[in-house]
Amino acid sequence: MSIIISMVPATLMVATPIIIAALGGLFSERSGIVNICIEGIMMVGGFAGATVCVLLESHPTFGPYAGWLGLLAGLVVGIIYSLLLAVSTINFKADHTIAGTAINLLATGITVYLCQIIFGQQRTVAFSKGISKMKEIPLLSDIPVIGEAFTGIYPTIFIALILVVVTWFIVYKTRFGLRMRSCGENPHAAASMGIDVYKTRYAAVMISGAFAGLAGAIMVLTNGIQYTASSIHGVGFIAIAALIFGKWNPLGTLGAGLFFGFSSALGVYASMIPILNLIPSEFFSCIPYVLTIIALIIFSGKAVGPKASGQIYDAGKR
Repeated sequence: MSIIISMVPATLMVATPIIIAALGGLFSERSGIVNICIEGIMMVGGFAGATVCVLLESHPTFGPYAGWLGLLAGLVVGIIYSLLLAVSTINFKADHTIAGTAINLLATGITVYLCQIIFGQQRTVAFSKGISKMKEIPLLSDIPVIGEAFTGIYPTIFIALILVVVTWFIVYKTRFGLRMRSCGENPHAAASMGIDVYKTRYAAVMISGAFAGLAGAIMVLTNGIQYTASSIHGVGFIAIAALIFGKWNPLGTLGAGLFFGFSSALGVYASMIPILNLIPSEFFSCIPYVLTIIALIIFSGKAVGPKASGQIYDAGKR
């Protein structure tokens, strides 16, 4: 029981950026733009968050809020960087997969280059004032077992939960959400009803970039002490898997993110579990990625995404 209780904070820490990044992918794909560059956007968001945190943590006024300002920086930079995907796929009608791959590759190079320019090395300087853990949660801390399990978690998990609710409301209960979904299903029919497909897709991609950039900053500022080119290490692609696993639904994405978070935590704590501790630790390091592949194999055939997702929209064709 003690091991399971200890796994809860680790599960939530890993699941938080996965959930938020997957929600970002949901906006993009619901509008018809395949966003496989979530990984790259998370990288630039993580770099921006770490850089702002390092530069401001010694400031007398902004120092105490350096971590939170780093999250804001990751969000803003994520929006800006996502415009590369929007311009290339919407204006220049580039293949979504090729454009996303190029943006992912660019993210690695540009963040390492900027680290070299700003810090004189291929990573940021270590920061000491990232996002701090919560010692206890009001009300929950008084509940036996549950209070103990949720002790020492990061407050960013509540950001993820709020964004799940906000995403569900926007996608299913607002005019923008309806127009976005129509652009992802049949953009020409949407255009015939007076919907501006280009503007709707631009907005969706920028929201996707904001979420992915925020997720990258959260991952670096809660799971590390500095940004490096390997800080994200494939979490963006796991987020895409969580999006497919969750069937492009905010609540399904939440469940998938928690599942992948638990699989990562299991890899860390497996050495403490009887029988499992007899298996080489390298095997458990592969668990999150193996489960990602298995989940995609099982659910990808059953999951039906937006019909026009990945298709190049040309207003002149019907």
